Amino acid sequence: MPKIKTNRSAAKRFRTTGSGKKVRRYKAYKSHILTKKTRKRKRRLRKADTLDSANIKEVKKLIPYA
Repeated sequence: MPKIKTNRSAAKRFRTTGSGKKVRRYKAYKSHILTKKTRKRKRRLRKADTLDSANIKEVKKLIPYA
């Protein structure tokens, strides 16, 4: 079997956790137009989140060796 190519855009956006069961992602809406967003909202956007269980299978296909 040939090796599977990793989707490079997905590789930059997602990382698997230590056990490999969950996928970590960073939250959107933190790059610009920050003046109208509250301090609390911006603070919450800083932290990484886990991917929804409905999308894990699809993302793991894109990053097979992560």
